[in-house]
Parts: sequence; C-alpha cells; structure tokens
Amino acid sequence: MIRTGALHCWRGVVFALPGLWVLAAVVWEYLSPLAAHLVPFLAATLALACAGHLTGRRGRRLADELERTKEIALTAQRALLRPLPPRLDGIALAGGHLSADEGVLVGGDLYDVQSTPHGVRIIMGDVRGHGLPALGTVAALLGSFRDAAHDEGELAGVLRRLERAFHRHLRDRARAEQPTAGDALPAHRTADTEEFATVLLLEVREHGEVMALNCGHPWPHRLAGTPDGARTAALAPCEPLPPLGMFPLPADVPLLALTRLLPGDGLVLHTDGAEDARDARGEFFPFAGALADAARGTAPAPAAVVARVQDALLRHTGGLLSDDFALLALRNDRECVPAQRPCAPLVRSCLRP
Repeated sequence: MIRTGALHCWRGVVFALPGLWVLAAVVWEYLSPLAAHLVPFLAATLALACAGHLTGRRGRRLADELERTKEIALTAQRALLRPLPPRLDGIALAGGHLSADEGVLVGGDLYDVQSTPHGVRIIMGDVRGHGLPALGTVAALLGSFRDAAHDEGELAGVLRRLERAFHRHLRDRARAEQPTAGDALPAHRTADTEEFATVLLLEVREHGEVMALNCGHPWPHRLAGTPDGARTAALAPCEPLPPLGMFPLPADVPLLALTRLLPGDGLVLHTDGAEDARDARGEFFPFAGALADAARGTAPAPAAVVARVQDALLRHTGGLLSDDFALLALRNDRECVPAQRPCAPLVRSCLRP
C-alpha cells in the first residue's frame, strides 16, 4: 500500500507540473517584455519533456511486460520441443528448429525421440500453419506420441493413437471456439477440414533396421559412412499415406522396411520448410547439396550436421524464412551385433504387418 500511495503521489506531481508552468508563464507574460519570445519556447520544451518522461516510463513498463511474456512463451515452447539427449540407446542425436515467426522457437514443426522396449522410436511432423496457433496441435501430437511409443507394440498402433489425438484436439478446439460446431462431428472428421498434419514415424531396431510409417511427410536422407567421409542419398521408397486429417487411416497400414544403418551410418529427417525456402531472387534452397556439404568428414556428428545446414539455410534466405524448418540428425554408434543375417543394407520394400 505504501508503494501504491507513493506511486499515486508521484503521478500527481508529474501531472501538476504542466499546470504550474502554465500559471508561471501567464504571470511572466504580463510582467516581462521577453515573454513573447520565451514563453512559446519554454512551453514546447516543457511539453516535450513531459511527453518524453511519460512515454519513456510507459515504454519501459511495456518492454518489461513483453520480456516477461516472451520468457513464459519460451519456457512453454521448450517444454513442448524438448532438447534431445546427445545419445540414446547407442544412437547419437541432434535436433534444431528455425521459426518463420521472429522470437518463436516452436511453430508447426515437431520432433521427438523415445527409447522404448520396441526400439528407438522417432517422430517428425509438420502441422498446418506456424507460430502460436499451431502450438496446441503440436502439444497434442507430441503428448500422444510420448505415451504411445512405449505402450504400443506395433508402429501402426502408434500412428492410430496419433490420429485419434489429432482429431480429438481439433474437435475440442472447435467446441471451445464455437460450442455447437463440434458436437455432431464423426470421429474421423474435424470442424475445419483444412486442418492436417504430416507425420513420419521411424523405429530403429536392435540390429540397425529402420522401419517407417509416413503420412504425407518428406522422406529422410541417409548418410552412409565411407573411408572418404559420408555419402548422402535421398530415400523415396514409395508414395506415403495422406497427411493426418485428410482421410481416415486404412484398415491395413503399410509398414516399410526403410533401410539398415551400419555402424557410423545416419539419417537426417526434415520438414518441407527447407525445400520451400527461397532467396531474394526466388531460387530454392539446395537442401540436398547443403546436406552433402554438411556431412563431409568421417562420421560427422549429428550436431555439426544440423548446425551447418541451418547456417546454410539462413545464408541462402538472408535470415527471412517463409515457413518453419525442423531438422533431426541421428547416427548409429552401436557395434555391429551378429544377427541372423550379416550387417548389410536391407532391400527396401513396402511390407504389411
């Protein structure tokens, strides 16, 4: 209360000063011949001083509030897109994200890695839109994945859990915005038919086999270790399923044996923000070439690959991104464990569980 009283007193003094100056100016105008020249100058100076004082205080207060709001937002965003551990179950990891919205860490892109009894499971996704409006959908998908990755024995079960969480979140959001909008929607429909999310699920098994389910997301790139460094190759084994939200998942979800990672081999997952990025002349970012440059060297660390690609993207666009961009790199640091077959790449084929 003392601080509040002092604040009101100070405000009274500040707002009383202009009145006192006007009274003094009027008295001086009748008593001094210099008043005609000095009064306008003093009045203008006083007005600027008072405006600067009040605006400066208000500006500082607004800046402090914005800074606190930004800190809260960054804390929430870090809770959603958690920093990846450098190593998980023999797999070296690194992730990075660039947002099209200045000051925002997380937009519509998402990724996570979980070590489970079924293998190391990975999600990379892209929710329609970016910035704060997409955070709720990102939270729903990541929360569902972190539970389902441990609970579901089959990767298809994880994907079905993600689909249910996605539609449930959008129906709940529609009810909150328009209480009658989502009441009569079937389970596979949303209030906004334009809402969708691309999702890539991977499962790295004990001997390096990588299984995949893809709903409309860009396929990853493979980094194969060689005596002269790493060799990059884009993986595009078959057409992915439609993104979540466009159509219900089929009864028989096709599981893909994507590749096999030998010791030192890696994968790079990404969102389409890199492939769609352009420079001032309208030229697209050469993602494959940038990745090849970033992977030079013997078994490059995932963190180095991520940092080099991000730097190349920012140089290409001049720091002006039209879409969010997420990148996740991993490397198989396990020893070659004898299996039923020798350590060699799997033949890529679309399988059915």
